[in-house]
Amino acid sequence: QVQLVESGGGLVQAGGSLRLSCAASERTSSNYAMAWFRQAPGKERNFVAAISWSGSNTYYADSVKGRFTISRDNAKNTVYLQMTSLKPEDTAVYYCAARYGVLVPTTDTVYGYWGQGTQVTVSS
Repeated sequence: QVQLVESGGGLVQAGGSLRLSCAASERTSSNYAMAWFRQAPGKERNFVAAISWSGSNTYYADSVKGRFTISRDNAKNTVYLQMTSLKPEDTAVYYCAARYGVLVPTTDTVYGYWGQGTQVTVSS
């Protein structure tokens, strides 16, 4: 059972930056793809970014491409989401997710492990 704990959320002005972290309870470096999703109030949960177990492959939603960077430190069992040029529409609860396997899906329903979420609020 993999437990995920997100941190790093907060309130930031538009144009600012934040770095989210997701710490896993056990070694996820082998065979676990990791991803970030977000959910704004009254909206569905949407894909943000994903990374393969090795870190060699990354994927992004069009809305964050060029502004967000996903990375992982397998020695620390931690995944990061560096967010820059933040916009008010980035405001949401951000969730970390893990999936066993070499595939790196962008669909939330196939991820089996989830964190509790961290709030990101971007003021205009």
